[in-house]
Amino acid sequence: MPIPKKRFGRTGHMSTRTLFGAAAFSDVTQDEADRTMGLLLAHGVNHIDTAASYGDSELRLGPWMETHRDQFFLATKTGERTYDAAKRQFERSLQRLRVDDIDLIQLHYLVGEDEWRVAMGPGGALEYLQEARAQGLVKYIGVTGHDVAIARMHQRSLERFDFDSVLLPYNYLMMQNPVYRAGFNEVVEACKARNAAVQTIKGITRRPYVSEQRNHNTWYEPLTDQASIDKAVHWVLGNEDVFLNTVGDINVLPLVLDAAARYQERTPDTAMQQMAAEWEMAPLFV
Repeated sequence: MPIPKKRFGRTGHMSTRTLFGAAAFSDVTQDEADRTMGLLLAHGVNHIDTAASYGDSELRLGPWMETHRDQFFLATKTGERTYDAAKRQFERSLQRLRVDDIDLIQLHYLVGEDEWRVAMGPGGALEYLQEARAQGLVKYIGVTGHDVAIARMHQRSLERFDFDSVLLPYNYLMMQNPVYRAGFNEVVEACKARNAAVQTIKGITRRPYVSEQRNHNTWYEPLTDQASIDKAVHWVLGNEDVFLNTVGDINVLPLVLDAAARYQERTPDTAMQQMAAEWEMAPLFV
């Protein structure tokens, strides 16, 4: 079964509801990346979200973008805050991705007040991204972030500039936080009014790691069994206003794609509450 598609905001691109979060390619071999790309194509995934800071991700995607560029909406991010640094990093991303242009460039993790002021001000990264758009190097500009505070900061960013997309966390437990829930819902409404796309992350988070041991290529402990991932994925996809970025581990990714392909209806909150108790789930951001 194909993964459902939805118009990615004002871009008009019909993106699969599950976008490939290419942080999963930060530390893999090219062979592993090639097998994963084959899996994505088999599921019809047509939207890739990477970043300059995701280790080797852009390098692993490069050979595929050379030969399959027309099959994917391609997004990357810059974590730089000044015009000059963002320009250098973006030009490096184009080289690593082996492309002449991309679809979406995003200001990465724009949460801190001081960084926000620099990036959005004169001589800031946003100034360069607008120039890159005018030059045809990129079509659209977005903004991303983590943490509970990001919902309010995204609202502020949207008031300052007409971004084409935003990205922020979304899962059942985070939405039990009344402050975050209110902020998230306001961001979604603002994006709907502007026809901007809303991308979500951390959909299959179980909890922060409870020890130093790391069993997955994620900086949180993910859900790992198919039944639980089904519930979490279907809960996110039940919100028709958002997209789900997959997961930063290529070994968990097939379970997420399988769940998305079988999506029919949203998991009830009662089932999510029961699962949260069963798996001792905890919010990643507080």
